[in-house]
Amino acid sequence: MRRIVLDTETTGLDPKQGHRIIELAAIELDGRKVSVRRFHRYLNPEREIEAGAVAIHGLTYERLQNEAKFADIATSFLEFIEGAELVIHNAPFDMGFLNSELELIGLPPLQNAVVDTLKVAREMHPGKKNSLDALCSRYEIDNAHRTLHGALLDTELLAEVYFAMTRGQNSLLGEDDAPKTRQPAVLSTDASRPMLRVLQPSQEEMDEHAQQLVDIDKASKGACLWKKLEETA
Repeated sequence: MRRIVLDTETTGLDPKQGHRIIELAAIELDGRKVSVRRFHRYLNPEREIEAGAVAIHGLTYERLQNEAKFADIATSFLEFIEGAELVIHNAPFDMGFLNSELELIGLPPLQNAVVDTLKVAREMHPGKKNSLDALCSRYEIDNAHRTLHGALLDTELLAEVYFAMTRGQNSLLGEDDAPKTRQPAVLSTDASRPMLRVLQPSQEEMDEHAQQLVDIDKASKGACLWKKLEETA
């Protein structure tokens, strides 16, 4: 499935109070890496920006007043994300703003499938901080250059976090789209070869294996086939 990592910066916290998008970034994933295809625009919000928001992203109305308006870029943005699954950290926030912007210009809300990495992170790491900065630290992703929030920078970091959070699931769940070459089986009839030594796992290793399957099952929303097979057995 085509996947796009998306993020926005805004004039404030609530579109119902008239706040608008001022930066919109979306980068396409190519399997387990970031592709060169991306959509990035600064936008004129047609209103002032709250001081608290400026402190977070550093964008002022004076900086943005000559940029395009959302209505000017809506068509190209919708074409870019058409049919893609959107990967967003705290998806209700960004989706709320995007759908509000679409409503203002008479367009229907987005129908894309969405993966909320904040929700996934909370399921994988309950009771821990799961902000983007916290996840970068947890997965050892360098974010030292992130002194301010920025939609494009944050999508790039979130893509790396998403890869780390889903590491190993593509092959386990059969989602790897890379072509496979089936190799013929090699059978040995050499009776002189010694028998293979089979090492049984310790209880600690068994427990770690079981916990790994639980983590994968949570992240994949119950799609861990290995876990289901073990439960059946």
